[in-house]
Order: sequence, then C-alpha cells, then structure tokens
Amino acid sequence: MADVLVLNAGYEPLHRVSVKHAIGMLVREVAVVEEAVDDRTFGPFPLPRVLRLVRYVAMRWLYKRSGAPACTKQGIKRRDGACAYCGGPADTVDHILPRSRGGPSTWLNLVAACFACNSWKADRTPAEAGMLLHVTPYVPRAEYARSKLHKAARVA
Repeated sequence: MADVLVLNAGYEPLHRVSVKHAIGMLVREVAVVEEAVDDRTFGPFPLPRVLRLVRYVAMRWLYKRSGAPACTKQGIKRRDGACAYCGGPADTVDHILPRSRGGPSTWLNLVAACFACNSWKADRTPAEAGMLLHVTPYVPRAEYARSKLHKAARVA
C-alpha cells in the first residue's frame, strides 16, 4: 500500500499522503477512516485506504475557474515541446520581445529555444535577427494543472 487518498469533509478528493502521515492524522483526530484494507490494522487503527477530514478545508486555489497556471520555464518547454526557431531540442526559454526592451515573462512572450538559437537571437526581436517563429505562443488552460488530482481520485 503506497498511499492513502484524503477526502475533504464534503467528500471532495484533496490529495494523497503516505500511510505514516495518514496514521498521524488519525492520532491527531483530524480525519476518520472511510475505507480500510481488510483485516489489516496499525496499532488500534484499521489500515486506511481512504481518509475523510473532520473539518472542511477551503481549497480556493484548487477550484479557480479563471486564470492560467503559473508561467514557468518547465511549463513553457512542456507547452512548446521543441525549439520555436529551429525545431531542435529545447534547452531554455527565450523572450520574443527581449527583457531589455521591456518584454514581460508571460505565456505570450516566452517560447522554448535551444541554446544556439537563443544566443543567435540575443536581445533582438525574431524579425531583427532574421529568424522565423515556428510556434504561436498561447496561454494553456488552467484545467491541466488540476487533472493530476482528479486522475488520482478516479484511481481510488
């Protein structure tokens, strides 16, 4: 048994924790066992498979309907998959409008790039550097950030 699913007081899935953490939650009486492994105990407690919190925890960040996930280098590289200029492996990210000219670090101004293309472009725009941008930057939907949690809930 690798982990235990933790449900909110309203039975919404929150996250998974280790068995050790789950037993600690039972000892502190912040959760109750909803489903246990048959004929297995851990001291006075049944070995939990699913726990439910006693008090409701507001998870506003989880259910945010608008907005995008945080813009990170890994997120940009995952979105583009390859260098936006040559199609090779993406090693870093590049600002379409350089930061030296006030270009922000946003989903719409960043693209994945290899070191060679990023160095060649330097602090110029793609047009000034004579480079063609092969991808169109976009803001990914916020749902992809929540998909892992809901996938974990479906497995249980």
